[in-house]
Amino acid sequence: MQLNPLHTTIRTKWLYLFIGMAVMLNLSALFIPIMGPDGALYATIAKTMVVRNDYVQLFVHGADWLDKPHFPFWMAALFFKIFGINTWAYKLSGIVFILIGAVYTYLLAKLLYNREIALWSVLILLTSQHIILSDNDVRAEPYLTGLIIASVYHFYIAYTRNGFRQLVLGSLFAACAVMTKGMFALVPIGGAIAGHLMITRQWKQLFNWRWLLAAALIMLFILPEIYCLYVQFDAHPEKIVFGQTGVSGIKFFFWDSQFGRFFNTGPIKGHGDPTFFIHTTLWAFLPWSLILFAAIYHFIKTGVKNVHQREWFCLSGALLTFLLFSASKFQLPHYLNIVFPFFAIITAQYLYGLRSAKAVQIIRIMQIVLCVLLIIVIAVLHYYFRPEEFTWHVGLTVLIWLGVLLVLPGNMPKTDYQQTAFRTAIIAFIVNLYLNLAFYPSLLHYQAGSEAAMWINAHNRLNMPVVQNFEQESYPMEFYLRQPLLMIADDDAHSKLPVPCFFYGSEPQVRAMQIKGYKVQKRAAFSRYWITRLNPAFLNHNTRSMQTDTMLVVILR
Repeated sequence: MQLNPLHTTIRTKWLYLFIGMAVMLNLSALFIPIMGPDGALYATIAKTMVVRNDYVQLFVHGADWLDKPHFPFWMAALFFKIFGINTWAYKLSGIVFILIGAVYTYLLAKLLYNREIALWSVLILLTSQHIILSDNDVRAEPYLTGLIIASVYHFYIAYTRNGFRQLVLGSLFAACAVMTKGMFALVPIGGAIAGHLMITRQWKQLFNWRWLLAAALIMLFILPEIYCLYVQFDAHPEKIVFGQTGVSGIKFFFWDSQFGRFFNTGPIKGHGDPTFFIHTTLWAFLPWSLILFAAIYHFIKTGVKNVHQREWFCLSGALLTFLLFSASKFQLPHYLNIVFPFFAIITAQYLYGLRSAKAVQIIRIMQIVLCVLLIIVIAVLHYYFRPEEFTWHVGLTVLIWLGVLLVLPGNMPKTDYQQTAFRTAIIAFIVNLYLNLAFYPSLLHYQAGSEAAMWINAHNRLNMPVVQNFEQESYPMEFYLRQPLLMIADDDAHSKLPVPCFFYGSEPQVRAMQIKGYKVQKRAAFSRYWITRLNPAFLNHNTRSMQTDTMLVVILR
């Protein structure tokens, strides 16, 4: 099937427009409060860096913290220094790296294939479900998504053009990825390069001296992380970490945080399921996941017949990481984001290569069914959840995009893959605009810690101290509160508090304070639910109240 050049040019202009709107879509969650526990925890650590003016040591609730490396906290702290400590500055730091990943996805796909595939790769990446979710719930993965694909791109240039500058840049991005998540960040990078060279039997290139130099450069570039860990932990063996003394931060960085989790021998345990990332990909890479599976199958089926005429960077980097994660005992859905640029390129080249009218028809029908199902899911969610932030302009925005879904793809030939591809992108806009403009803003009202902190900021005119019982959901309170937060545990609640003070806690905790002799003046109440663990009973507005706890803000005297 030959494509009309004029039609292709017109649709390429549409493609540029859609990519621009996809960037805006990824920015649409900027002002939604940061989710706890992890997102709010990371934001609080970066906030503490700025408040203490200490960019070497990591603290949580005033105690030493050893879990993740420093790079994402440095980046968030940098944005706080530039834009102030607020929600959108924290999220923007992560989104910037997603956009860096989109740029490098374009650059790599253009080198491996052509400009049109590169543009579709960017649109697919920026409309993938878990990429957009990660813009809202920013953790380490947005940074990794940009850093890993950037490193692969520069190493690819170093391999094809033998450029030292490119080798240095590839090593620098790889080192930043290691300082974001640990040594396993090298798996997709090394897997992409080494996998291609092994499959195509380029043994001389595989054992080229440049890769030893790259390893040395990576070790050189991660010295800031090693220094920070030494200063905070290795130089102070008397510190109690994970309930014991003599903990080496450097050893944790190189072994326990990575291999310890993989073999489940470290201080942080997990429970693995070999099929976890298969069914996770089904929803995390929506609305492109079914096409992705077809693309991988087709790539392997056709590639083994002509190994030396195919690029294997994307498939090798993605599948090696996928298999490693599946074998691990520590699994979370957002881990997959780091290989989404590879997934996007694999999907785009498959769509572009569809020339059989029958194959295009099968994919078209499959995606139409998927689009209908996603619209039904959103409609059912809206009916039961009843988001209070659903205003007329949100409804109008969704209706406009529904109109675009019905009109725009229909003007393209049914035998053209772009009809299906544009329709798939549009459904991603509809779903995520609804989520970011209505669902999540309403959902975050049930994150009582951030709601209470904002209320106290507005009503604590006498600047009274703020006290809270220690619990996992305390991070949103600590981040959003504009003053120091005093944490107490249940077993030391008898200690003298700086009365009068604001106290934030559950109804039983407030009653315990009354028993201790404090006079209680109730000021505000908030419904609390662990919003990262949604269930049908909570999503149903008729049964929601039975799933929530009441958190109180009181004045103790």
